[in-house]
Amino acid sequence: MDYKKAGVDIEAGYQSVELMKKHVKETMRPEVLGGLGGFSGAFSMNAIKNMENPVLLSGTDGCGTKVKLAFLMNKHDTIGIDCVAMCVNDVACAGGEPLFFLDYIACGKNYPEKIATIVKGVAEGCKQAGAALVGGETAEHPGLMPEDEYDLAGFAVGVVDEKDLITGADIKEGDVLIGIASSGVHSNGFSLVRKVFDMTKESLNTYYDELGRTLGEALLEPTRIYVKALKSVKEAGVTIKGCSHITGGGFYENIPRMLPDGICAVVKKDSYEVPAIFKLLQRTGNIAEEMMYNTYNMGLGMVLAVSCGDVDKTLEAINAAGDTAYVVGSCKPGEKGVKLC
Repeated sequence: MDYKKAGVDIEAGYQSVELMKKHVKETMRPEVLGGLGGFSGAFSMNAIKNMENPVLLSGTDGCGTKVKLAFLMNKHDTIGIDCVAMCVNDVACAGGEPLFFLDYIACGKNYPEKIATIVKGVAEGCKQAGAALVGGETAEHPGLMPEDEYDLAGFAVGVVDEKDLITGADIKEGDVLIGIASSGVHSNGFSLVRKVFDMTKESLNTYYDELGRTLGEALLEPTRIYVKALKSVKEAGVTIKGCSHITGGGFYENIPRMLPDGICAVVKKDSYEVPAIFKLLQRTGNIAEEMMYNTYNMGLGMVLAVSCGDVDKTLEAINAAGDTAYVVGSCKPGEKGVKLC
């Protein structure tokens, strides 16, 4: 008896590392010290020494049951982008610049090419966010997970000067809400998605005219990363008063998280076009509208609060970064929360 016969293939692990190295190297920043293969990732703090009072920010998350679709479609090159996005968007939401990222892959069996493809997606997400992929772990769990399945999670660290922290404390009546378009369902609510649609290759490969692609392609579209858009707004001289990453809990749970007491966010549902995938999901599953807005991003991955005088500059900066932005509402006096109208 040996470790391989027990279900853990050490040689496959070595092969995975070799295959992923080229993708990881593409994410390196000047602050990264040493090469790959150490017991920890080293990152120099010299780049932030000129900040008055640097504050470290962290975020950790996974992709939820969206990985199930990757299994069914045998497509593993974008799920890593989702993992990075879920972490770095939270860091950026506080005004931070993501510095580095680590991933964790748990699998039933280590298939080196598949693991390397997953990490390729992680590296792509890191490049989009400007973060270095400084380390990670692939854990083989025979007997705990089916051989062809895996789970993916990550951890990001960023930094912001304390004076630039986005806290929402200064949001007041009359401030304007700017929504940044999402790329689709992102990485939340897939347990409901999998109840509404048949999770078969035939169903996922069905082409829908309203989507302009197959159902599976629409659902597996990777989560949008908003780091560059928020950085562009900051560089335009705009103070972002509040920022909400629309993840699990949708509008009703996430937008109030950026609001101070006594302020209500009023969002106009007709201020932008809800993407077709949400309309199809709601219609097929006969899902109440309130549940849709309490579960999904409904086409807005980020919502910002800015002063009314900064609206034009904010829209221009977001569009210049390659994202699409809309004026979606305003802040009113009232009980802290969100109203859709």
